[in-house]
Amino acid sequence: MSGFWRELFHPRDAHGSEQTLLLCTYILGLTPFRLRGEAGARHYQLSKIGYLNALIQLSFFSYCFLTALIQQQSIVGYFFKSEISQVGESLQKFIGMTGMSILFLCSTIRVRLLIHLCNLISRIDGHLLDVGVVFNYPAIMRLRHSQLFLMSTVQLAYLISSTWMLLRNDVRPSYPAAVAFYVPLIFLLSTVILFGAFLHRLWQHLEALNKVLKNLSHQWDSHSLKGVVQKQRSLQCLDSFSMYTIVTKDPAEIIQESMEIHHLICEAAATANKYFTYQLLTIISIAFLIIVFDAYYVLETLLGKSKRESKFKTVEFVTFFSCQMILYLIAIISIVEGSNRAIKKSEKTGGIVHSLMNKTKSPEVKEKLQQFSMQLLHLKINFTAAGLFNIDRTLYFTISGALTTYLIILLQFTSNSPHNSNGNYYSCCETFNNITNHTN
Repeated sequence: MSGFWRELFHPRDAHGSEQTLLLCTYILGLTPFRLRGEAGARHYQLSKIGYLNALIQLSFFSYCFLTALIQQQSIVGYFFKSEISQVGESLQKFIGMTGMSILFLCSTIRVRLLIHLCNLISRIDGHLLDVGVVFNYPAIMRLRHSQLFLMSTVQLAYLISSTWMLLRNDVRPSYPAAVAFYVPLIFLLSTVILFGAFLHRLWQHLEALNKVLKNLSHQWDSHSLKGVVQKQRSLQCLDSFSMYTIVTKDPAEIIQESMEIHHLICEAAATANKYFTYQLLTIISIAFLIIVFDAYYVLETLLGKSKRESKFKTVEFVTFFSCQMILYLIAIISIVEGSNRAIKKSEKTGGIVHSLMNKTKSPEVKEKLQQFSMQLLHLKINFTAAGLFNIDRTLYFTISGALTTYLIILLQFTSNSPHNSNGNYYSCCETFNNITNHTN
């Protein structure tokens, strides 16, 4: 048991550094496999209990979603009731149920892709060790613990504060409605953290690879390659997660190793994209839909477009929906920024390789660099949502444009609704009568 706790906080390999995160997602039913074996001989094993857990979770959430949909119960209905809000509630429940089904189905059907991705990360670490890069696995695990703690704290704070707000106004939501409203966010953010964890490792690998190549360039700049080879190995800190040491290898060997590492990194990125592609499409779609309707509810209240009959104060109403909107916005930003950072780091490698080609005098090294350049031309890192759109910063512009369009349509629909039209008609008639009486 002492070995388990020691390994839990002081992992010695790539598999061990992710075991806490994978354990949490295993409990949620998102990763139905377990890590087996000791450090150095670890392997992942599919778990029947994990599959059963995923099936039970999916059945439970489907029951809650369907019950809330049939009984027309929702958390939003306690705050605000209108034709648009009822349509929004139904859409959110339907897409929420569909989204949860996609998350669980992809997690169980494509689980071997995720295991392959974990093994690729470990293989890349091994290749980087051959060129002098050592990763600080305890620091990586501490980062995962911090991310899980932050996610749990934020969601717990949101749940407690919103529940207190409901109870304070004598509102007691039904259990299916509460599950349908609060629980999907837990699974969505857990998937985002899992995706971000693999992106983080890809950032580290690309950063380490670029550092190895830059070190060759610095050696050739100082014309001290032979002297460096004879020096003792000296550690240099790449970042808080890794260390680098100069290795006594021929430059052609280092470039060959770098080519293999880059190929494995691109394979890992392609595997991550293939595994997460439908989950990312689901998360972004659900988040966008909820952001649209939450922004509409908030703007309609602040602009006074319609009279709201509710027990809740305007401040409580706006705070509740703004917090939910921010949480889903964080999910989109985390996905986009993580993907964009990996893409940008991969683009730096080409410049370093061509800089080395201009500096080298060795025909053998130049030939290797030309091969590396061709590999960089054909192997690129990119992330898409089921091939429908690229996941990079251009997505911000797309979402902003679509959000603005839908908000204008919804607000115009509210302004032209019969209730508001009648109100405007009577207001105009009253003003006209006052003017007539004053004239008389």
